[in-house]
Amino acid sequence: MLQHLSKRLPVFVSGTKYCIFSFPRQSRSSFTQLPRYANASIVRTRDSKLLDQCDIVVDVGAVFDREKNRFDHHQKSFNETINSLQPEAKVKREIRLSSAGLIYNYFGEDVIREVLSQNSIKNPSEDMIRGVYRKVYDHFIAEVDAIDNGVPMVDGEPKYTINTHLSARVGNFNPAWNEKVADTDLTKRFEKAKTYVGQEFIDKVLYYAIRWWPARELVENAVNKRLDVHNSGAILELEHFCPWKEHLYELEEDYGITGLSKYVIYYNKENDWRIICVPLQSASFVCRKFLAAPWRGQRDDELETISGIEGATFCHQTGFIGGNRTRQGALQMAVASLEATED
Repeated sequence: MLQHLSKRLPVFVSGTKYCIFSFPRQSRSSFTQLPRYANASIVRTRDSKLLDQCDIVVDVGAVFDREKNRFDHHQKSFNETINSLQPEAKVKREIRLSSAGLIYNYFGEDVIREVLSQNSIKNPSEDMIRGVYRKVYDHFIAEVDAIDNGVPMVDGEPKYTINTHLSARVGNFNPAWNEKVADTDLTKRFEKAKTYVGQEFIDKVLYYAIRWWPARELVENAVNKRLDVHNSGAILELEHFCPWKEHLYELEEDYGITGLSKYVIYYNKENDWRIICVPLQSASFVCRKFLAAPWRGQRDDELETISGIEGATFCHQTGFIGGNRTRQGALQMAVASLEATED
């Protein structure tokens, strides 16, 4: 099965005594993350008689049955997504699940709790677990599901391709087409690939738990104080910069103000305040409302003259971000852009 590693997460495998998924801990030894499978063996097989003896079967066997712990997705009848299996998850990516996504759907939250516990993050809130769960799916597992199922990123021919995605990197562990290797070497390569992906999974979980999730409180504070910044409620002020975009979209929905926010201002460094336009999507440069058109591509004295706002330092040529030396100046730039007519 190693020849297929480029199409799926190698940590989701099948075995004889146990057929389970295994995420390595951050140590020299490789263990399964969930305590109930800590001593499990992983053996790769397609022998149906052996599969029937497994505690969990993943990615083989042509059966999806949660009660029997059978998690294959290759059968024609299978069309599940995360949202179809648990609508309360509210993930963004409506991607047909691979076996990787199936395992993540049923075991992901428990694995996240274990990863956090092993890294001294005790008693995380359920909101945090669910937030990290959604983020890891949308930005890690969904990619694997899509590649495994042949889902294109865009309609038509893309302008460029990404050749360093996770599946491609895992594929590099495979022997070349004209390279002969022994079965023992194949097993070693498999173990290296499994450890590699397991570590990347852990890194993602920890990043979103430690770096991304704490920003939610700052963004919620900004949402709550939006009318103190400007009576439109369309300008938010962050206490300091943080990963704010996806938190904002979710909070807007929770507060019933979807689409209201147009600009975010924050202190960047001494004599440098920033004005960022809220994009339609977190990774997009298409914004709900850009900075005023006459300012775009202008800097310093020229920008001050054109805008009539003291302290203006720059406006990007596309208008998605600008700067001012003071908070008051940054707010004035946001207000002026809010009131400006579109091109």
